[in-house]
Amino acid sequence: MDGKLKHSHAVVTNILLGALLVNAVWWTAARIFQTPALVDPLTVYAHLGDAWQQSMSTHLAASLWRVTVSVVLAGMIGLAVALWMVRARYAGKLLNAFVYFSYPVPKLALLPIVMLLAGLGDLTKIIMIVLIIVFQIIVNLRDSLLQIPAESYVMLTSLGANRRQLFRHVTLPAVLPGLLSALRVAIGTAISVLFVTETYGTDRGMGYYIVDAWMRINYVDMYAGIVVLSMAGFFLFLLIDLLEKALCRWREA
Repeated sequence: MDGKLKHSHAVVTNILLGALLVNAVWWTAARIFQTPALVDPLTVYAHLGDAWQQSMSTHLAASLWRVTVSVVLAGMIGLAVALWMVRARYAGKLLNAFVYFSYPVPKLALLPIVMLLAGLGDLTKIIMIVLIIVFQIIVNLRDSLLQIPAESYVMLTSLGANRRQLFRHVTLPAVLPGLLSALRVAIGTAISVLFVTETYGTDRGMGYYIVDAWMRINYVDMYAGIVVLSMAGFFLFLLIDLLEKALCRWREA
């Protein structure tokens, strides 16, 4: 119990200290440069309520829906492909070669092609996010699957376990920490890709909100959008941490 309290205290301390340092650097830079293009954080925070009531809540809801659907789809696809790569003898080799060759390809370069094929709606944005984060999830899960000792399966099989039970009691617990770690990293990437894709062919989303404020030279709105998008990414990151604690309790033991 003391260990959990110490860990929670350390997490809260890191969050508060990190937020304090970021805002201190931001405030100092605003005071040094004294330019309308660098608004101080106090002015931005005071404006958040008005920005939220005007239209920001709608834009944030659209962005969160897109990134949530994308991360869930990428996780499901990544798990299915990783399992296939490890378990299928010949198809696994083909998939491994495909992933090895495709992983370094800059997926954002495919944005014009995806827009031509899927249009300018939400589907394009979801496809782009999935394309960019699914490969790192596949690689992470494949490595986790390869590290499972074969004896673990043999032991349960000798006790009469079927494939479903093997997956539930051996495979899933073994890959779940790797999946959550991959998703934790993928969220930051997904938010970045989301911002880029929301600057094209849409009038909803935080990416559109920020760029629109920038084009209107409304820097307070622009920084307010950046703060809200950053906080959304942080809370999604924190949510993965909470899920890991809830679903992987044996690691703490």
